[in-house]
Amino acid sequence: MKDRHIHRVAAILKQEIKRWQVPIVGVIAEKSRDPFHVLISCVLSLRTQDKTTAQASHRLFQLATTPEEMLELSIRRIEKAIYPVGFYRTKARNIRSICQTLITHYSSRVPDEIDELLKLKGVGRKTANLVVTLGYRKPGICVDTHVHRISNRLGYIKTRTPEETEQVLREKLPPKYWMIWNDLLVTYGQNLCRPISPLCSQCRLTPYCNRVGVTKNR
Repeated sequence: MKDRHIHRVAAILKQEIKRWQVPIVGVIAEKSRDPFHVLISCVLSLRTQDKTTAQASHRLFQLATTPEEMLELSIRRIEKAIYPVGFYRTKARNIRSICQTLITHYSSRVPDEIDELLKLKGVGRKTANLVVTLGYRKPGICVDTHVHRISNRLGYIKTRTPEETEQVLREKLPPKYWMIWNDLLVTYGQNLCRPISPLCSQCRLTPYCNRVGVTKNR
């Protein structure tokens, strides 16, 4: 894929993803506009399907909506609320740890800087970038498996890890696409440009895609 085609690719993706539900963390961010809700829903979403994340987030936020209220809940009660998200026991402990840190070190306010967010228990670069972009509407590039895979599949970049992908995209991707790149590629990757046997026959990006690593498609 030639670099100059990125604008056409982004325009096509914006049109195509209207057919599908956007990632649940984005939905929660739009509804609440609360960085704390974005942070906790991001933690719940790791290794978990969107439908399960949505239900778990709803149950948990019915019980507590602030770090102080969350700390009033026992770990067992948090576990019960968020089950069956992946690694729910670990996430319940991390949520309590995050809330304690927010209260102790950040006056209960979720940080809006990636380096500070990374100090929170269980928070990696993907979650930190999502909080910055969705919670605070600040520039950032969230890279998950879909963003990493499709950016490379297109031939736009050539990287080996999501961390490397984030750094290269920060250097190469036009800033106006930073905040939406994750939603575009996650939605597209979940529904059409799948990891195994992508639906290339239905893809409008075919003229621009190098199909790097694709050995079988439909």
